[in-house]
Amino acid sequence: MLIAGPTASGKSALALGLAEQLGGIVINTDSMQVYADLQVLTARPTFDEEARVPHRLYGHVDAAVNYSAGSFVSDAAAALAEARALGRLPIFIGGTGLYFKALTRGLSAVPPIPAEVRENVRARLERDGVEALHAELVRRDPVTAARLKPRDRTRIARALEVVVATGRALTDWHSEGQPPLLAPGEFRALFLAPEREALYARIDARFGAMLQAGALDEVERLAARRLDPLLPAMKAHGVPPLMKYLKGEISLAEAAEIGRADTRHYAKRQFTWFRHQLPEFEWVKPEEARGWLEVKLRS
Repeated sequence: MLIAGPTASGKSALALGLAEQLGGIVINTDSMQVYADLQVLTARPTFDEEARVPHRLYGHVDAAVNYSAGSFVSDAAAALAEARALGRLPIFIGGTGLYFKALTRGLSAVPPIPAEVRENVRARLERDGVEALHAELVRRDPVTAARLKPRDRTRIARALEVVVATGRALTDWHSEGQPPLLAPGEFRALFLAPEREALYARIDARFGAMLQAGALDEVERLAARRLDPLLPAMKAHGVPPLMKYLKGEISLAEAAEIGRADTRHYAKRQFTWFRHQLPEFEWVKPEEARGWLEVKLRS
C-alpha cells in the first residue's frame, strides 16, 4: 500500500490506523523524516506511535549524510523484504514524489559520488559562485544545463559532481535505469488531497506547535555542527529561517512566517508533482480515505 499526500494532510495517522488494523509495517517515504536530527521539525511519528506498530526508515540517517534516492531504494528494499518475511502489510507513506517514483518506476543508475569530488565542487560553488559552475555545466552537460535554472545551486552542483566523478552526463545515467521495487499491479496507491485552504491552515498551526515542542532547540543543535548548508537536512523547511533567527538576523516571528510560507509553497508543489508525474495515484479526500482503503484492500 502506498499512501502519499502533501505535508500536514494526515498521512501518518491514516497509515498508523491501517497498520494497527491489518498488522502492517509503516515504511517512511519522506526525504526529511529519515534524519535523526529533525524529529520535531519534520513531524516524524512520536516514540509512542512508533511503539504501537513497527516503523522503518525513520530517523536512521545522520544530518551530515547526503541521503539519496538510491540509498532510499536500498533501504526500502530491505524493509519490504522484512515485511514480506513476517507476513505483514508494507505501508509506504510520505510526501517525497521522487521516492514513490523510484519505488514504482525505477531509478537512474548514477553511481555514488566520492566525497572528495563533492567537497571540491561545493568549495568551488562557494568560491566562484553558481554562475561559474553553471557555465562549466553548459560546456560539459548542455542537456542538463538547459533544463536547470541558472541559479539552482543544489541541482547544478549535483549535475557537475556527476560529470566530474564519472566523465558522463547526468542524462546518460538517467537513460540506464534500475527496475522498480514494486511491479505494476503489486500495489494500491492513494494520494490524500485535502481542501487547499484547510491544509494551509493546518500547516500554519502545526509550525507554531513545532516551535512549542522544541523545534528551535533542534535547529540550534544542528547549527552547532556547522554542516555544509547544501546538505538536504540543512534545507528542511524551517531550518534556514530559524538559523537566521539564532544568528540575530531576523525575529522569531519573521522566521516562523518564512517557515510557514515555505511549507505552504512546498505543499502546492507536491500537488502539482503528483498530478503530473504519478497519475496512477488515486486522489482521495482525507475524510473518505479509510473507506477507500477498505474497498481497495478487499478487491
